[in-house]
Amino acid sequence: MNLPDILAVLSGGAVGLVLALIGGGGSILATPALLYVVGVANPHVAIGTSAMAVSVNAFANLIAHARRGNVKWPCAAAFAVAGVIGASFGAAIGKRVEGGVLLPLFALVMIAVGVSMLRKRSDEGDPEVRLSWQNAPKILAAGLVVGALSGFFGIGGGFLIVPGLIASSGMTMLHAVGSSLFSVGAFGATTAASYALDGLVDWRVAGLFVAGGVAGGLIGTALSSRLARYKGALTRLFAGVTFVVAAYMLWRSFGAA
Repeated sequence: MNLPDILAVLSGGAVGLVLALIGGGGSILATPALLYVVGVANPHVAIGTSAMAVSVNAFANLIAHARRGNVKWPCAAAFAVAGVIGASFGAAIGKRVEGGVLLPLFALVMIAVGVSMLRKRSDEGDPEVRLSWQNAPKILAAGLVVGALSGFFGIGGGFLIVPGLIASSGMTMLHAVGSSLFSVGAFGATTAASYALDGLVDWRVAGLFVAGGVAGGLIGTALSSRLARYKGALTRLFAGVTFVVAAYMLWRSFGAA
């Protein structure tokens, strides 16, 4: 195993660890990790590869939430179906945008992720929420918009999906987090498939990244109970890292320009 392969495993492990410890946001680091740590030269290949890795990790984490009853399947399915349509269009547009333009926009999304993670979250909501004629149009509309953004940037979009599900359906934070993983996996798979059709997925790197992510997730899960009291501090630390990486991406982009 050469150095780039080792770095791919370690980068995937770091992302999996963050996801397990603070419950989201870690996948936003996948693309910059592939670009600046692993050394993937083409931004579009980095986006396609990270989308594949994010999708596999999301579906793996979905199993644990489903076993705990944290997934509102009808609402999650409606959101995902609309989102897959949006992700298809978003990915098609993203592939046609020059890397020099796409990466600064991606950095701005990272800043938005960092800000969203610093906001206080409430678990208020209806734990018995169901898909109905009243909330279905809102769920579908939110899924379409979030899916388009997810496809365009090649991200899981959990930081957008969770508030989107809460606002459109009225479900609790716990159920939104669990239900969001179905959409994260579906959006990632749609984006990855679109990029793969154009040869923009490095399957070897994706496999190594996923392997590292699974290992990192297992470690993070084991540590999560011990570090539960520090979750707020970990979230703020992650947000700070996100801001630094975003600033670095902007600096690299404008420096290259």
